[in-house]
Amino acid sequence: MRFRHPDGSTVHLAYCTNVHPAETLDGIVGQLAAYAEPVRVAAGARLIGIGLWLPAETAGALAADPAGVARLRRELSTRGLETVTLNGFPYRGFHAPVVKRAVYYPDWSEPARLEYTLNLARVLAGLLPDGTSRGSISTLPLAWRTVWTSAQRTTAARQLDALAEGLKQIAADTGKTIRVGIEPEPGCVAETTEQAIDVLAGTDPQWIGVCLDACHLAVAHEEPAAALARLHEAGVPVVKLQASTALEVPDPAQDSVREVLAPFAERRFLHQTREAGPGGTLLACDDLGGALAGALPGRAPWRIHYHVPLHQEPPPPLAGTREVLRATLRTLFAGERAITDHVEVETYTWSVLPGHHDDALVTGLAAEMTWMRDELTALGLTQVTS
Repeated sequence: MRFRHPDGSTVHLAYCTNVHPAETLDGIVGQLAAYAEPVRVAAGARLIGIGLWLPAETAGALAADPAGVARLRRELSTRGLETVTLNGFPYRGFHAPVVKRAVYYPDWSEPARLEYTLNLARVLAGLLPDGTSRGSISTLPLAWRTVWTSAQRTTAARQLDALAEGLKQIAADTGKTIRVGIEPEPGCVAETTEQAIDVLAGTDPQWIGVCLDACHLAVAHEEPAAALARLHEAGVPVVKLQASTALEVPDPAQDSVREVLAPFAERRFLHQTREAGPGGTLLACDDLGGALAGALPGRAPWRIHYHVPLHQEPPPPLAGTREVLRATLRTLFAGERAITDHVEVETYTWSVLPGHHDDALVTGLAAEMTWMRDELTALGLTQVTS
């Protein structure tokens, strides 16, 4: 979906295909037919955006195969789909039985991460629709924090410089500007926007900025307006927004509440959990299972890195952080100018939601896109239908 902001700029809305397990080109094309096109139809849209996730092997093959990129672009166009953004955070195996911390490898100190990201940029330059000259890619915030050394940070800084040079060359070769946003996430080297500003010091903001994830903002207890003000003051651009909401537990001390919460402690994804502590501190646990086992006291509400559907709040006694997302949208789009032009719905957890059935996935994704459409139009944006 495309929207016109009152400032005249175009804002693109997509949903992220990391919710689907396909990792080969044929599988990805198949998921466009099985899911993405039906989502577009169910949402009643002429055109819908797809934030593609391409694993490393497929990205590398496509980067070396212009005909393959052209085929994928035709498949998108034929089905009323378009791609202006890619999710470059998971490297491969995002739907393996157990992902957890494997999603943070290779990190930004490893050459494979740079190669992967530049391959994605080359592919995206070939996928951008006619009349669109700018694309975006989200990537991990350097690494998981516990394995990070000063030597790795130095290497990562060099690689980010090489990334900027590579993106500059792609722009010279193709006429397309591709920007990369590191995505602050709880537990990582850059967990907050303040830490993201620190790790991006010295990088070229023409090519590298942040991907702001509203779920991560909520879990880190960051206030959206203050976070965006910090980024603006530091000159760090918001390359894209990932529209997402976290799972919230208003009263985690109650045994009955923990019984309802227990099924969310599943084995595939990591669900970092945070609790407000005394004096503005945050108490942290790296996964929900540990929090339930006693790693957090439960004296204040928990916010959990578990993306829940945008269009509906979890039933009591659980809740969601949809108001944090709404505050983020207001800060980005309610002003005189749009602060970003790419919005990606990223509820990748549908397959592990308690009680979810895959035959409801299209309906759920379409409902999320419709909810986002209504939120953007309520802020004064106009959907572009022609």
